[in-house]
Amino acid sequence: MVPQDASTRAQESPAGLIPVSFRQAGSADIPALVALIESAYRGDESRQGWTTEADLLEGRRTDPDGVAAVLDGADSVMWTAEHDGALMGCCQLERRADSVVYFGMFAIRPGHQGGGLGRTLLTEAERVAANVLGGKWMHMTVINAREELIAWYERRGYRRTGVMSPFPYGDDRFGVPLRDDLEFELLTKEL
Repeated sequence: MVPQDASTRAQESPAGLIPVSFRQAGSADIPALVALIESAYRGDESRQGWTTEADLLEGRRTDPDGVAAVLDGADSVMWTAEHDGALMGCCQLERRADSVVYFGMFAIRPGHQGGGLGRTLLTEAERVAANVLGGKWMHMTVINAREELIAWYERRGYRRTGVMSPFPYGDDRFGVPLRDDLEFELLTKEL
């Protein structure tokens, strides 16, 4: 089981950023987490934010079983950011071999993207990865066609590795590709 952080943490917010608190998600959060992740990446609602994948992929981004697998994983946790009890963001953290923590399922409510909330949640995720999960490195994979998103991560200290893995064409659990040239690139950061 992943060690629990001591408690819900309140976050001091920079001027203009809504105040948020962080906590580990539980099974009661699954419907809200699925809705948040879907809204950030797929469909018309995702176009309100800049993280949309709607021009690259159709179909779902995740489902209740996918989120439950993260919550039930012995070495994984879903971390949330909330404002006044409303889910504003989430991310998956999974402890892997060799002091690596994998970062995934990162989503910020589309109407609140671009205002610093993603940066705040990413900073909190790095804190949890290092201090709670014992990670020395954060790893993530990003679709190679997402140049603006990759550049955002680079400004936060992540390094492109050039290590590519194939997109799972034909597996609708990851969406239905609208292009035939999608791959994932591994990004890393020393914590």
